[in-house]
Amino acid sequence: MVQRGGLPEDAVVLSATEITDLQDRLFQLRCAAEDVLTGIEDDLGTEEMHRLATGLVDTARRLERLR
Repeated sequence: MVQRGGLPEDAVVLSATEITDLQDRLFQLRCAAEDVLTGIEDDLGTEEMHRLATGLVDTARRLERLR
């Protein structure tokens, strides 16, 4: 049995490696969102915007899965 050290029952404990991975994926998400914003500002065509938006959604889906 692992000692919870006074943590709430619903607490989630991540290792340093898991935190780093999560931070990396959050950075990727921000970059994908910035790409979409830049595409809008640059008035990219529908096909290119669709590609950027698909990349943003794919990145968000990967982020949802905590490993």
